[in-house]
Amino acid sequence: MLPDPALDDAVRAFCDALTPRVRDLAATVTGVDGERIDVDVQVEAYNLTAAFIDADGLHTDPELLAFIAAFGPRFGGSLARSAPADVRSARLLADRVRFLDQPSELAEVLLAADARDGTDLASLYYDRALAIGFAVASLDQHTAPMELAAIERFRGRLLDRIARSRGLARTEAAHRAATAGAAEPEAAVEPDVELPPARPVDEVLAELDELIGLDAVKAEVKKVADLTRVQLLRAERGLPVLDQSRHLVFSGNPGTGKTTVARLLAEIYRSLGVVERGHLVEVDRAGLVAGFVGQTAPKVTAVFDEAEEGVLLIDEAYALVRGSETDFGREAIDTIVKLVEDRRDRIVVIMAGYPDEMAQLVAANPGLRSRFPKTIHFPDYDTDELLAIFDMRCRQGGYDTTHEARAKVRSHLDASPRDKGFGNGRVARNLFEEAVARQASRIVTIDDPTDDQLRTLEADDIPDHRATDA
Repeated sequence: MLPDPALDDAVRAFCDALTPRVRDLAATVTGVDGERIDVDVQVEAYNLTAAFIDADGLHTDPELLAFIAAFGPRFGGSLARSAPADVRSARLLADRVRFLDQPSELAEVLLAADARDGTDLASLYYDRALAIGFAVASLDQHTAPMELAAIERFRGRLLDRIARSRGLARTEAAHRAATAGAAEPEAAVEPDVELPPARPVDEVLAELDELIGLDAVKAEVKKVADLTRVQLLRAERGLPVLDQSRHLVFSGNPGTGKTTVARLLAEIYRSLGVVERGHLVEVDRAGLVAGFVGQTAPKVTAVFDEAEEGVLLIDEAYALVRGSETDFGREAIDTIVKLVEDRRDRIVVIMAGYPDEMAQLVAANPGLRSRFPKTIHFPDYDTDELLAIFDMRCRQGGYDTTHEARAKVRSHLDASPRDKGFGNGRVARNLFEEAVARQASRIVTIDDPTDDQLRTLEADDIPDHRATDA
């Protein structure tokens, strides 16, 4: 078995990008040994590679062959003459995943230099190190979930460290990390249809991280994004790629962020090159089902045409099969099944709705079950999360709340029953909008109100909970 060159390419790119920059620091940064810079950078790449290989504890032959091919010529000795079995028996990579637990000494040196000189060396390190992680993940045909999880932990820890070091929002840190060291673009060519530039994947993921709550959802979306990236790497090199559907089911009550996450996922797919436009088209039963024979299939096709090279979100998809025997919802389902297969490389479809109904819909239709194999569940928000959403609305609108008003908001949210159809984020949004309206009615009775009065929500502005509020 010949080693996959992807890892050697990623290691070479890491060393070529960082060695000259670290060498420039040798004269001005304490602790950088100018005599050992080449070796130190190669050791850093070695440690990163060993850690990513060890993430799932498997140490497969393709991984070890690539490891030997990448570092045997660099370090010589017994490694260059080793076989995978020798590396395993020597436990050369055992417990190396811990290297990813915190930024390395070299990363900290680069962060310090950035803080002093206003450079982006840590972002360059981040970009090249992440490329090593994805190269490792692409070596096996079956990418282990633990490998993707290790990449995400590394990504999150280093981005957070970069953001803290520079006092940036994480989205800005992610953008700088993803674009550091990028080549200058060539002269622009006028496209047929002008599209805004695709955002770096890490910037979109950072925006995902900033959403309130949804921790399990974020983890699943990152797994989808990382697995897609690995599959694309394998496809680029002509390696076998598992035939996996990208279509998804989003289950959850209203107001849990399904549309927002679908929009971000569309951007991720565009950034990765899965779809060209990366736009989101949202539709429900009314936009798909016609009232007369022969009209439903063309209506569904028109919606797919609109969503071509993007993501189609079908909300309350279970409603398509709730009509009578003469209803055309089932014709819409049959057309959807055909089109997701025919256009599998040009569109991603997400079906969304209540958990029980969506599970029943997919289970009852073999065509949907095989084409929508993955469900991401969006849980209801708890009171703390809803309060954070209310606070965010206040900040965005330029409002403050008194201590008494905020306590009344919490009490209102606590009293909202978490039953089926609970509005989640919409409850917090509606509560904020009603509070603003009540404050306005109070303010107009005040002659020449102050700025503080105009922006402060008081307890009387927060409505009492009613049974219909949720």
